[in-house]
Amino acid sequence: MNDDLTLVVRGQRLSGWDTIRVTAGMERCPNDFDLTLTERFPGAADFAVFPGDPCEVYLGPDPVIKGYIDRFDPAIGPEEHSIQVSGRGRCADLVDCAAEWPGGQISSASALSIAQKLCEPYGLSASCATDPGQPIPQLILNSGETAFEVIERVCRFAALLAYEGPDGNLVLSRVGTDKTASGFKEGVNVERAAIAYTADQQFSEYLVVRMAMDVLQDLGDGGNVVAKVVNPNVKRHRRRIIVAEGGDAGSQVAEQRAVWEANRRFGRSAQLRLSTDGWRDSAGLLYWPNKLVDLELPTLKAAGKTWLISEVTFRRDMRGTGADLVIMHPDAFRPQPILLQQGPADIPIGGGQ
Repeated sequence: MNDDLTLVVRGQRLSGWDTIRVTAGMERCPNDFDLTLTERFPGAADFAVFPGDPCEVYLGPDPVIKGYIDRFDPAIGPEEHSIQVSGRGRCADLVDCAAEWPGGQISSASALSIAQKLCEPYGLSASCATDPGQPIPQLILNSGETAFEVIERVCRFAALLAYEGPDGNLVLSRVGTDKTASGFKEGVNVERAAIAYTADQQFSEYLVVRMAMDVLQDLGDGGNVVAKVVNPNVKRHRRRIIVAEGGDAGSQVAEQRAVWEANRRFGRSAQLRLSTDGWRDSAGLLYWPNKLVDLELPTLKAAGKTWLISEVTFRRDMRGTGADLVIMHPDAFRPQPILLQQGPADIPIGGGQ
């Protein structure tokens, strides 16, 4: 398979780039790219683009970014001319621009429905291949919030991830269950790899409390503590306290929050950065975020593990052609549960829903 990168702008197609960087991730939005080409290549001198131009980026036959040119930097020197082009996916407008909806209020809508409404002014769509969760009784847009900030907020409530797909549209998803056809094995397809094992962000117990000021000390821990989770992997006493959103009204969310805090910190206690010499797995599919991958890295104490791809950078530079990946335990990507609408403990949230 010819895995050259092709940039399509205004009907022009240009490949043969000297340096390539295309990055996609499930914790970053939008996806983006940087390309450099010297004009000694045929057709480069006639290639004209302008910031703001719609564009498409392909790796071989596969589309990876559909978006806009952000920068076009032509340069000249004594021996050669060069052009540098950078851009982002279409979801850049969600990240950069204000959340818009008539009246600034959305009622009885799921996270997917809210995302679709906020995507609409920018000509984007949102999809979700899983249950988008229960309807949110009422969402009020705050002045100054970007569309993506609102979407992230409602996605945390629905336990969904939000990131950009290769077509430039928004994807809502849970932690992926699909696995790459081939994993990464030490001495076979791993150029370099490093794992950061950390303990400084893990705690022996996580307490979620009703109030920051404990006025119920006479009742013991049970008066103020809503939820407690113990991490047996941390041997010394290390307590972390989280103040619940909404007091008693958020008790269910508080329990989820305690479990999330423990699991997420465990998941992020080992982060693998790995470079491989290709862009595709053994089935010919591009490595892509939110896919599981088997690891056999005994020297790094990561043998027989199945973790999740968080981010992938496709590159071509002085080191050659390859992909740089960030890989972590799937628990690292469970969205933080939140109480979307806060209120006093004796007032039902959302009319009792």
